[in-house]
Amino acid sequence: MNQSVQTARTLSEALPHLQRYSGAVVVVKFGGNAMGDEAAMAEFARDIVLMRQVGVNPVVVHGGGPMINDMLNKLGIKSEFVRGKRVTDKATVQVVEMILSGLVNKRIVQAIMDAGGRAVGISGKDDDLMVCEADDPELGYVGRPVEMNVQVLRDLYNAGIIPVVAPVATGMADNETFNVNGDTAAGAIAGALQADRLLLLTDVAGVKDASGEVVTQLSPDEVRKLMADGVISGGMIPKTDTALKALEEGVRAVTILDGRVPNAVLLELFTDHGAGSQIRSTEPRVKPHVRR
Repeated sequence: MNQSVQTARTLSEALPHLQRYSGAVVVVKFGGNAMGDEAAMAEFARDIVLMRQVGVNPVVVHGGGPMINDMLNKLGIKSEFVRGKRVTDKATVQVVEMILSGLVNKRIVQAIMDAGGRAVGISGKDDDLMVCEADDPELGYVGRPVEMNVQVLRDLYNAGIIPVVAPVATGMADNETFNVNGDTAAGAIAGALQADRLLLLTDVAGVKDASGEVVTQLSPDEVRKLMADGVISGGMIPKTDTALKALEEGVRAVTILDGRVPNAVLLELFTDHGAGSQIRSTEPRVKPHVRR
């Protein structure tokens, strides 16, 4: 088939999905090793710009674990993890803020700008977007969001600007700096915005059952059973915890999807089959709530 004809047919088939998500707020957590790959970063940026061009309001929340690990190794600071979350002392949190709010955040902003979009990078500290308290004494300066002030994000996307958020936040007690797990931050932002969708990009195919097969549709009860049985473990725990909490706070659906798949975000939003494991309480994949 002629390439031009195939492109036209693809666009025509996508039309119902484009209409369905016009005006929707979609929070996208970008993370994993794709962040260190220039080609993958550029592709992600093009997808986000396309979302904006067709009327979706994307909000990007990013991680930066591999880059943080590289810098900590260079500085001789040992990394430890508890239940999938980084143990963060004072020395580590300074490195985390430098890498996330500086290096990683601005790389993503520049990639979106290079793709023809408008983007502004902020952290959870800006305008008190995320105010935290300590999540767990074992984790040190790892924060749990307790107060969200998301009007700055609304102001940005209502002005046609794509917000790019680094998961670093202010402490509630003494204005300490807290590292916030990227998935946790994305879920808190999605819940506070009452977002239509939350997409969590990762380096695995999705949530797997006991036999190792990816499950494409899950209910909250099914997720809880997989967690109780130990099938969901390690770094997938904060992702599924985030999904369950976001659903409780009014997000219509959460998808954990493989960010290594080309155009994964577009496949999830604008095709029937999607690209990962979708967790929702009600309604099928193709009928999301859209805010007008």
